[in-house]
Amino acid sequence: MTYVVTFLPWIVYAVLPSGQWQWAALAGLVVAVGVIVRQRSAGYGPDALFIESGSAAFFAVLAAVAFADPDSALHPYSAALSSAVLALIAGVSLLAGKPFTLGIAKQSTPREVWGRPLFVRTNTVITAVWTLAFAVSASLLALLAHAGQGHSTTATAVQVIGFVGPMMFTKRYVATIQTRAARTASHS
Repeated sequence: MTYVVTFLPWIVYAVLPSGQWQWAALAGLVVAVGVIVRQRSAGYGPDALFIESGSAAFFAVLAAVAFADPDSALHPYSAALSSAVLALIAGVSLLAGKPFTLGIAKQSTPREVWGRPLFVRTNTVITAVWTLAFAVSASLLALLAHAGQGHSTTATAVQVIGFVGPMMFTKRYVATIQTRAARTASHS
């Protein structure tokens, strides 16, 4: 459920009518700020809010552009741009040595596990998969937008798969790592 909250601004933006993209961007910004306020008041640290902070910044800029020029040439490419920004945010978190999933995972993992190499490596792999999924989605969405299909059923499917795929991978990968760790611990 934490990933749904993390990506809620992007989900809100994606489901609102594309013809009203300025309002969708503003809604994404409001939701992003709301999520940050909620998470901070619940005790989440900045490392758990990497995507949320990037989301707020992106939607602030996108809303400004969309309200300034609702017919901007950027509009057909906004879904591709959204995925590209998510890939950038996730990639920067990897380069900074703070995979964005690490902060999310800490919310449901005992503190004594946080510094273990397996925990960090697991989240590095998961964040890399999310980064790749966002980058692939951005590329496909840009191609669809260029072909005039930026708001098609195919584009929607690409967006959904771009989120659901890494979510499913995350769930399965974590379960696999936990099973292996339990086996190793029982044989020690």
